[in-house]
Amino acid sequence: MRAAILHHVNEPLTIEAIELDAPRAHEVLIRTAAAGICHSDLHFIDGLHSTRLPVIPGHESAGVVEAVGSQVDYVEPGDHVITCMSAFCGECAFCTTGRPYLCESPGLNRDDDSRISSGGNPIGQLYNLGSFSEKMLVHERTVVKIGKDMPFDRAALIGCAVMTGYGAVVNTARVEPGSRVAVIGCGGIGLSAINGAAIAGAGQIIAIDVHDEKLELARTFGATDAINAARHDPVGSVHELTGGGADYTFEAVGSKETTEQSFSMLRAGGDATVIGMVPEGQRVEIDASELLYEKTLQGSNMGSNRFRVDMPRLIDFYLDGRLHLDELVAKRIALDDINDAFAEMRKGLIARSVIVF
Repeated sequence: MRAAILHHVNEPLTIEAIELDAPRAHEVLIRTAAAGICHSDLHFIDGLHSTRLPVIPGHESAGVVEAVGSQVDYVEPGDHVITCMSAFCGECAFCTTGRPYLCESPGLNRDDDSRISSGGNPIGQLYNLGSFSEKMLVHERTVVKIGKDMPFDRAALIGCAVMTGYGAVVNTARVEPGSRVAVIGCGGIGLSAINGAAIAGAGQIIAIDVHDEKLELARTFGATDAINAARHDPVGSVHELTGGGADYTFEAVGSKETTEQSFSMLRAGGDATVIGMVPEGQRVEIDASELLYEKTLQGSNMGSNRFRVDMPRLIDFYLDGRLHLDELVAKRIALDDINDAFAEMRKGLIARSVIVF
């Protein structure tokens, strides 16, 4: 079988043959059906975040279970699943108090005992998944079982972009009906945040990007207003459109500038939630006096998900016509086209490319 492997940062991924071990007690072997091209992977490819190399990137995927370990009872061969990077142990303080996405000890770190190799050399799996591969060997607590009526190429997007954007709105910030919301960045995660705000009943949803095409797409996801930040001051425009600032803002770009802007867009008592991955080592600056007005700057880890509960609900929303996944898929590509897809992502012109195996 084949996989896309990152050997060195700032270099193209290489497509190579790999070998996988047989599943151990709590492991699941998955035949990958679809995998989304996510900006989080690009951060590692470009060296903005660190990981041990060589590694198979990819974490936004769906597929069919082919084999399971001796102690796996949650899924069986033939089941359709979505993967999630939020592996959970079920025993630590975070897991037992309702925050499994912050699990302290998932017990899934296999850096010193690789289960995958290429040419006899061990290969790591980014986020313990490694979705850019024709097959995946993962822990059972990284998958959620789904119905067989859900298309794989759209189910895969729920594994990261949709869960992250929607979850930041509904789980992390807990947007209230009628509130004023601004979302910076209209890629897959930002569009999902906009969709989530619409489902939550926000009264005003302002989309912010530098590409008119993506802003127009944002309106189909529920945006009521749009700001092109290449032509207009986004902070001033949000204050003008909302009559004093947003109740909730969401940063879905991953930069210092847009993070600071998300805080500056708030009205008194507002919450700014950072979804994007700001590069390691960067510091964010805010006007400390603004904290006296009870403004909050917070992060969101994978949409504060309880993925075995949240993802089936998102599938129901899609099947009911409330979650817009069809519009999120801009291109369906082959594994061999992966480097071209990341080149397009760097230009910021499309929502989501999906590898269909």
